[in-house]
Amino acid sequence: METAKTRTAVINRETKETGIALSLTLDSNGQSEINTGVGFLDHMLDLLAKHGGMELKLHARGDLAVDAHHTVEDVGICLGQALKTALGDKYGIERYGHVLLPMDEALVLVALDLSGRAFLAYDLPLPTAKVGDFDTELAEEFFRAFASNGALTLHVRLLAGNNTHHIIEAAFKGLGRALRLAVEIKDPQRGLPSTKGLL
Repeated sequence: METAKTRTAVINRETKETGIALSLTLDSNGQSEINTGVGFLDHMLDLLAKHGGMELKLHARGDLAVDAHHTVEDVGICLGQALKTALGDKYGIERYGHVLLPMDEALVLVALDLSGRAFLAYDLPLPTAKVGDFDTELAEEFFRAFASNGALTLHVRLLAGNNTHHIIEAAFKGLGRALRLAVEIKDPQRGLPSTKGLL
């Protein structure tokens, strides 16, 4: 019997603004070791990994004396690249994933297509500009960088909610859950789930 391949990726990115070392394993137990220097982002990524059933190891240093923008965006870039690499030829994947994720009063829709086409539709109005020290506008920067570099279509939409922490948390948990569905391999013999023969 053929042993299933481990779907994993290692990404290293060095710029004048950030240095990032990231490893991602799909089909795992949701364990993570994350240190970006941005506490709220660490928390969100830990949730994403847990709900996505992925092992994520990530260490980042960034120009946080300026702000967290470059760190958040570059982490999104690297995580997207890692997902794309770990998926390999995409044979047998489900391709699509969607979830309605409740978090107390918040309700967020996350839907995605591992299409090979990068697109973000982001409709997540946030009531406050900050959660702790985190600039909440950076949530959109993360999702855009992730979708662009992961070559996926991603929709994130707020259906209800008034607590900014809950809304963003629902979005990250929702992304993890939707990814878990989309990357699942049920029948590798069916090939690519596309009439084009290319994803």
